[in-house]
Amino acid sequence: MAVASSVCLLTVREERREKGERASTSPLPVCPWRSPPTMNSREFRRRGKEMVDFVADYLEGIEGRQVYPDVQPGYLRPLVPTSAPEEPDTFEDIINDVEKIIMPGVTHWHSPNFFAYFPSANSYPALLADMLCGAIGCIGFSWAASPACTELETVMMDWLGKMLKLPEAFLAGEAGEGGGVIQGSASEATLMALLAARTKVTRRLQAASPGLTQGAIMEKLVAYSSDQAHSSVERAGLIGGVKLKAIPSDGKFAMRGSALQEALERDKAEGLIPFFVVATLGTTSCCSFDNLLEVGPVCNKEDMWLHIDAAYAGSSFICPEFRHLLNGVEFADSFNFNPHKWLLVNFDCSAMWVKNRTDLIGAFKLDPLYLKHSHQDSGLITDYRHWQLPLGRRFRSLKMWFVFRMYGIKGLQAYIRKHIQLAHEFEHLLHQDPRFEICAEVTLGLVCFRLKGSNKLNEALLERINSAKKIHLVPCHLKGKFVLRFAICSRTVESTHVRLAWDHISQLASDLLRAEKE
Repeated sequence: MAVASSVCLLTVREERREKGERASTSPLPVCPWRSPPTMNSREFRRRGKEMVDFVADYLEGIEGRQVYPDVQPGYLRPLVPTSAPEEPDTFEDIINDVEKIIMPGVTHWHSPNFFAYFPSANSYPALLADMLCGAIGCIGFSWAASPACTELETVMMDWLGKMLKLPEAFLAGEAGEGGGVIQGSASEATLMALLAARTKVTRRLQAASPGLTQGAIMEKLVAYSSDQAHSSVERAGLIGGVKLKAIPSDGKFAMRGSALQEALERDKAEGLIPFFVVATLGTTSCCSFDNLLEVGPVCNKEDMWLHIDAAYAGSSFICPEFRHLLNGVEFADSFNFNPHKWLLVNFDCSAMWVKNRTDLIGAFKLDPLYLKHSHQDSGLITDYRHWQLPLGRRFRSLKMWFVFRMYGIKGLQAYIRKHIQLAHEFEHLLHQDPRFEICAEVTLGLVCFRLKGSNKLNEALLERINSAKKIHLVPCHLKGKFVLRFAICSRTVESTHVRLAWDHISQLASDLLRAEKE
């Protein structure tokens, strides 16, 4: 109100001066402007406590909510006004509408009855850190924009790299050539790696043959991944404007070095330029692992950038008994996984490391005057705007700092181990029922299974499971078979939930098979 009033008074005085009116002691007109009612700090304290209670009640009671909504597409628009309100609504009305309008259309990812996709991490320390992140509100595109935002991220990425026992080359340390950055998703990390690799090979070829144009090089570039790789890898190829070829996987759904080498030889014979390979550790379909110890040496020999996508499985590598799944990472140029999947750090937080950060920064560095600062060439810090697609970035490392300190490495390891144990419990239940088959090795927290029989039969089973809305699953295709995926997801899931889910699936299978006979 004070600011608005002062501006208004200044305007009146200026109008009087323009008209040549003499100064007057008479009261100035009352300004018609009014500052809108806002939530002051006192109100924020009150409502903030209410919101914390609301969130805690939601998460504590989430098991009682139907895991998958009943709504149809377009349900929400008729429930809200066609335009924003002219006058302010009350906080109470907004919260009431959350339950009436929003919650009926929410898929409850953190329900212990949610077994679809992969986990989406959630923890109270991370929620509190996100609150602080929003309060600080810095846009950390450079060190100068908020030094703590940049420096904590560098240190947290080193902490996490050490938890995974990554080679020293991937860590920033005090004078390292590598380092880590928080991306928004594994899709962004793959795209950044591909674009950096594209720039690197283009500059190398042009240095050797100055007459080569970028267009002539681009039309011959080819990248590779397993036929089990995530669709985001294909999308990266589309955005990057390069050919992407799928390498057939073996009987365990893994890319092997020999299959990759055969594809390279064919493409080189046709005049193409192999430059980039994505190896997946923990594929989305069935959590299979490409053979890094075979693929890595091929990439190094052929001078191709090797990027590792371990979006889901990467969290498990903090456990010594699963670290061997990362063997061969020393051959990689970049490595990525999502703490926001399985390490109790809320979305978004996708951890990416590179061995040589100049390869990444050099591909995207632009320095307009308004973004420069006096410390940017000191060699002591980095400006993360050069490591990513957007310019702005949130203070996401706060979530890592809170979670790592409040859980400790041992607490995080125990959480991972519990999920894997529950997956093996579900696997054991399947083994006891001869009607079902397990379609891929159960390594971590995902079980791929199906009824023995046709794809149509299994499609019908999944339809019954998801229509009942007691649990939620999604499918995949493995070697032409329609397969159901059972992923351990929720932070609060227990053995009782797994067994109830199995009883439910088993009963629906019985009903289906009985109906098939009739």
